[in-house]
Amino acid sequence: MTLPTRTSDDVAMRRALELGAQASAAGEIPVGAVVVDAAGAIRGEGLNLREATGDPTAHAEVVALRAAAASLGSWNLEGCTLVVTLEPCVMCAGAILQARIGRVVFGAWDDKAGAAGSVYDVLRDRRLPVRAEVVGGIHESEAQALLRTFFDARR
Repeated sequence: MTLPTRTSDDVAMRRALELGAQASAAGEIPVGAVVVDAAGAIRGEGLNLREATGDPTAHAEVVALRAAAASLGSWNLEGCTLVVTLEPCVMCAGAILQARIGRVVFGAWDDKAGAAGSVYDVLRDRRLPVRAEVVGGIHESEAQALLRTFFDARR
């Protein structure tokens, strides 16, 4: 994987959308994610791989977290930002907090299973010892369109 020298939320979200489109083309739910380090370099990428791997935990966020941890040589991703096309679910929110990700940026809100402010707010729950900053709605219309196109084709 080629690592850019500097990126922004916008650039990272565009890459996550590309990964989501790749997931869709492979028959996976179209979600893509990237982990960006404090210097702005993409350190891990992921797309949904549940169908391909048969692994129920192979959500884009978890795949990206694993790649970033391998890239950085540590499970502790403090100072990193996770950028993902869809609001993380409860499982992914737990993994994000366990990895010590300090900031999460996402595109589309998930009013059925979101855990970053829509249904649950796991990432900012003050009862937990670790929390993350949450920024939602970045390239929201593109992220929603990716999901809508995927699901419309299957109905």
